[in-house]
Amino acid sequence: MYSKSEIEKIYERHINTVYRTCFIYFKEHTQDLEDCVQNVFIKLLKHNKPFTDENHERAWLIVVARNICKDTLRSYWKRNIRTDELNDLAVDFEVDETIKSVMALKESYKICVYLHYYMGYAVKEIAAMLNKSESAVTANLYKGRQKLKEMLGEEL
Repeated sequence: MYSKSEIEKIYERHINTVYRTCFIYFKEHTQDLEDCVQNVFIKLLKHNKPFTDENHERAWLIVVARNICKDTLRSYWKRNIRTDELNDLAVDFEVDETIKSVMALKESYKICVYLHYYMGYAVKEIAAMLNKSESAVTANLYKGRQKLKEMLGEEL
């Protein structure tokens, strides 16, 4: 188990990463987004294995965030009842046309594009996180870039 100060440090280091990962799934549905972010850090409180380094810590949080978001979207309530009220964003996160276009991509493309271009992960690391082959990640990046070119109408 982690001490309160260790949890606070992990939270401060990775809140933006977790928030942005959840943003991929919920976009402007901030209540769902914030619930998932909170659930990621609750899961961290229960996590009792030490991380090898900050990259391992960040990768673990991204995978947990992805899984929690997907589980939330699969639930009956979330599939059938949506609230579209916009709240103030809890984290400073600027949404420009490019990120809106990335969020509009098919899920398999957007998570790969986001992790590679926004988070700086290599194809090999993304493949390990998503439990996919490197060739599948490379293909998703290629297809995602092609779709973004169509959407944005410019060279990427």
